[in-house]
Amino acid sequence: MKKIITLVMTVSLLCVATAQSINKIIKAKEVKRIEQLLSSDDMQGRRTFTPGIDKASAFIESEFTKTGLQTFKDAPNYRQEFFMYEANTTSSIITIDGKDIADSLIAIFSYQSEVTLSEKNDVEVVTIKAGESFGQKFYQSYHSKKNLLVLVDTSFRKNLENIQHINKISAEQATNTIVFVWGTTIATTFSITIKNSIQKKALNNVVGILPGKSKPAEYVIFSGHYDHLGVGSPAEGAPHDATDSIFNGANDDAAGTTAVLMLAKYFKKLNNNERTIIFVAFVAEELGGFGSQYFSKQLAPEKVIAMFNIEMIGTESKWGKNSAYITGFEKTNMGKMLQQNLKGSSFSFYADPYPEQQLFYRSDNATLARLGVPAHTISTSKMDNEPNYHKASDETGTLDMDNMVAIIKSIAISSSSIISGKDTPSKVDTTKLN
Repeated sequence: MKKIITLVMTVSLLCVATAQSINKIIKAKEVKRIEQLLSSDDMQGRRTFTPGIDKASAFIESEFTKTGLQTFKDAPNYRQEFFMYEANTTSSIITIDGKDIADSLIAIFSYQSEVTLSEKNDVEVVTIKAGESFGQKFYQSYHSKKNLLVLVDTSFRKNLENIQHINKISAEQATNTIVFVWGTTIATTFSITIKNSIQKKALNNVVGILPGKSKPAEYVIFSGHYDHLGVGSPAEGAPHDATDSIFNGANDDAAGTTAVLMLAKYFKKLNNNERTIIFVAFVAEELGGFGSQYFSKQLAPEKVIAMFNIEMIGTESKWGKNSAYITGFEKTNMGKMLQQNLKGSSFSFYADPYPEQQLFYRSDNATLARLGVPAHTISTSKMDNEPNYHKASDETGTLDMDNMVAIIKSIAISSSSIISGKDTPSKVDTTKLN
C-alpha cells in the first residue's frame, strides 16, 4: 500500500510540475504576439512568390534563432530552398463541337510554352456531373499525369473562380496539359491551342531541428503552412470593410505556424526529447502542397515516427472549447495515444467529423501519410460552416486566443510519450488509401 501511495504521489507531482512548466512557456501573450505579427497587414497575406511571404519567412527564421534550434542537415540557415515552374497563359483557344469556349469558363494547367491538342491526340475526357463530389474529382484530375479535358457541369459554377485563382506552378516542367471547361459534359470533337510564359522561381520552407538524446535518427515532426492567399480585390474584402483586400490568413494558417513556433520554444526549454523533433513551416500549401512535397523527399519515411500537422486551430471546433479533431483518425492508433495522454484533463481529441471533405489528403500531412507515416492534421475548423475561411475577414479579431493556447498546450502534452520514445504509433496501411 505504501508503495502504491508513493507512486501516486510521484505521478501527481510530475503532472503538477509539467503543468507549471508548460504554463510558464506557452503563454497567451506570446501566442498573441506571434499570431498578430504573422497575420498583420505588413505581411500582405503571405502569398507565395511575393515580398510578403519573404517577410514571413524571415520572421519565422528569427524565432527559430531566438529559440536556439539547429538547422536541417547542417544547412547554413533555416531556409530549405527549392525551385518551381510558374506558368502564365498568354493566349488560348478552346473549341468544343465547333463552338469557341469563353475564357471565363476555362481553367488551364499547362507547363509547356506551346500546346496543341485535339480528340485525335492522346487526350482523356473526364466529366464532373451534377451530384458527384466536385472536390474529389477535381483533385484526381489536377494531380493526373495525363492530358485531360475535364468537362464540368454548370451546377458547379460557384467553384470556377476558386479554380481559376490557383497558381499554375509545378515542381517540374510537366509535359501534360489539363483543361477544365464549365458548362458542358459532352465533347465529340475539340481542339485546344495554348501559349504559356514559363518562369523558374525559388521558394522555401523554414525548418529547425531539436536533436534527440538517445534516438536521434527517429523523427517527430510538428508543422504548419505559413503561406496564404495574398491580396485580392476590394470586392472580395471583409464584410465589415469593403475596402479591405488583404487576406491575412490569421486562422489559415498563421494559427498553425504560431503553434509550431510555441512548441519549439516549449520543447527546447524542456530539453528532454529522446527523439529528434523537426519543426517546419511549409510554403505553397495553398497552391497544392508543394512545400511539404519537397520536404518529404528529404527524409527516409521509415525514420519518421509521427507527424503533427497543425492547420486552423484559431476557432472553436463543433464540440466547443477544449477540443480538436484529427484527420485520418482511424488510419493509425496515434489519435488514441494522444487521447490517453490527455486522460483526466478537460481537453478532448475527436475523429474528423467531415470525412466527405477528404481532409486527410488535403493538407501537408498527405505526402508522408501516403508513404505510410502516421502523419495527421490537427484542426478545429468547422469545414461545413467556417465563415471566414479563405476570406479577407480571416483576421486575428475573429480568433479565440485563449482556446488556441489550450490547444497548443494539449498538443504538447499529448505528444510527450511519442517524443520520449515510450510510444510508437502504428503505420498507415498504404494498401487501403483512397
